[in-house]
Amino acid sequence: MIAAFALLNMMLFADGEAKRRIPVGGQAVIEGVLMRGSENWGLAVRDPKGKVVLQSWPASKWLKAAPWKYPVVRGFATMVEMMRVGMKALSISADISLGEEEKISPLEGALSIGAALLGVVILFIALPMLLSEYLAAHFALSRFAANMIEGVARGAFFVAYVALISLWKDIARVFEYHGAEHKTINAFEHGERLEPERVAEYSRIHRRCGTSFLIVVIVVGILVFASIGKGGVLWRVGSRVALLPLVIGLSYEFIRGAAESESWGRYLIMPALLLQYITTRTPSRDQLEVAIAALGEALRPIEKDTASGGAKDGTDRQAEGN
Repeated sequence: MIAAFALLNMMLFADGEAKRRIPVGGQAVIEGVLMRGSENWGLAVRDPKGKVVLQSWPASKWLKAAPWKYPVVRGFATMVEMMRVGMKALSISADISLGEEEKISPLEGALSIGAALLGVVILFIALPMLLSEYLAAHFALSRFAANMIEGVARGAFFVAYVALISLWKDIARVFEYHGAEHKTINAFEHGERLEPERVAEYSRIHRRCGTSFLIVVIVVGILVFASIGKGGVLWRVGSRVALLPLVIGLSYEFIRGAAESESWGRYLIMPALLLQYITTRTPSRDQLEVAIAALGEALRPIEKDTASGGAKDGTDRQAEGN
C-alpha cells in the first residue's frame, strides 16, 4: 500500500496545480468509496480478506451535451447520473464486501430501489404536506405559513431520519467512509500529499456534500412550492413531484456558487453543513487508505482496449501492497 501511495503522489505532483483544479467528488458505499474525476469514476472496496479491490470506468458524456449542460437543467441531470452510478457502485461494493455467497440479486436490488423511492414520497413529500394542511386548516393559517410549516416539517423528518439510521452499526460504518471521502477530497484540494497520516488531519466537512445539498433542496422547495395553488391531495403531491426537478436544479446552482465563493457562499452554506456532523464520522487509517485509492482510480487514465478501441470498464484490480 505504501508503494501505491508513493506512485499516486508522484502522478499528482507531476502536474500538481492543474490536477488540483479538477472538480472531484464522490460518495461512500459498502466498505468502500466511489470517486468522480474529470473523466472517470473510480471505486475502491475492501473485501472480507482485507484486500482493496479497484474498479474504474469512463464517466458519461451526455452531461456535457445540450440541453443537459445548461444552468438549472444540469443540476437535475447531474442528480440522475449520480443516482445511476451510485446504485451501480453500491451493487458492486455489496458483491465485493459481502463475498460471493451473499450476492444481491437483481430482483432484490429493484425491490430495494422501489421501496426507497416510495419511502421518499411518503415520508418527505406526502406527510409534511398533509401535516401542514391539517395545521393550516385547524389554526386558519395563511398559504405562506402552511408552506413554511411544510418545509420545516420536511427538514425535521429528514434530520430525524438521518439521526435514527446513524444508530445502525452498518450505516455508522458507511458514515465513517463518508468522512474518509471528505478528508481525502479536502486534502487533495489543498495540495496535500495523499498519505493517510496527512489526510487524517483535514476536516470531514465539505461544502459540496450531498447532505448539505439536500438541506438546500428543502429550503428552495419552500419557495418553489409556495407558487402552487390549492387542490386535492393527489394534485398537491403530484405537483410537488413534478416540480422536484426545478427545485433540484436551483439548489444545485446555489451549492455550486456557494462552493466557489469565499464571501457570501462561505457563510450562507454554514447551516447546511451542520448535518454533516451526523452523516460523517472520523474514519480509521484503513478507511482513509480506501478513499485515497478510490481517488487515485478516478484520476488514473482509463486503459484502452486495443481490440475494440474502447475503454476497459469495470475490471477488478487490487491496490498495491494488499
